[in-house]
Amino acid sequence: MRVRLEVGPSWTFRLPRRVGLDRVARLGTGSLARLLHRGERPVLVRVAQAAPERVLFEARAESRDTADWGIARMRAALGVDQDLRPFYERFRQDPLIGAAVRASPGLRVAARPYPFEALMWAVCEQLIEYERAAAIERALIARLGRRCAVSGLVDSPCAATIAAQPPALLQACGLTETRARALVAAAREIASGRVDLDDADHERGWRRLARIRGIGPWTLQTMALTGQGRLDQLPAGDLGYLKLVGRLRAPYRGAPSARATVEDVERLFAPYAPWAGLAGLHALHGAGSSLALRLAA
Repeated sequence: MRVRLEVGPSWTFRLPRRVGLDRVARLGTGSLARLLHRGERPVLVRVAQAAPERVLFEARAESRDTADWGIARMRAALGVDQDLRPFYERFRQDPLIGAAVRASPGLRVAARPYPFEALMWAVCEQLIEYERAAAIERALIARLGRRCAVSGLVDSPCAATIAAQPPALLQACGLTETRARALVAAAREIASGRVDLDDADHERGWRRLARIRGIGPWTLQTMALTGQGRLDQLPAGDLGYLKLVGRLRAPYRGAPSARATVEDVERLFAPYAPWAGLAGLHALHGAGSSLALRLAA
């Protein structure tokens, strides 16, 4: 079954010019392809943009229902339907992010089609360089990912697959013992249905996952921002934000950066509610932070 759908973006939009180093998505000339799975049912989604006001989605699956599901997941991940005009109108003259907002009005968070994938990658990226984390992600995909023989694309492992693994196998892919155990424990909560990351009550799932050693605020905020469409969530403990706020608090240009705390970051971005996560991305993007390359679509 092949399903096509043309969408008019709700706000300035362009397809990403790069994809993550995990290599689950493939960029072509003006197009993007991604393999997804609805349970055990695969769906191949291709997205193309012929003009600013036209984004074409094509999904191939065994049923119309699965194809429609795949398109909906990619629409959400790409943020095609996000109307960011209120954010633009409110903050285009802001002293901190106004210039970045005017320069990149269509900037969006590089989101994931599954919340669990966002959670899994957040665990991989805890307190290490992105390139090293991406190598761990690729190792997990090579060992446990789901492949399409026709397209050559590969999908990330699902929660049930991770839940069934001994932590030692994840350690062999590069995770520390603590993170491997945390990821398996989180996957078991999700695979069992005790936590539903697609449920509208996100906070209930966060509270249960937060009981797991190794799943802290940064991990949950990153997952919420990149996997659940929560633009209000800011991973305030990220070193990129701590450095940014430290530079902003320096007494004068060229002075050593002041020491910033998570509370300092949260205080700085509190006035941007309910778009603190998007505002933070603009601040990083305007400052040329390497973290922006990870978070920006």
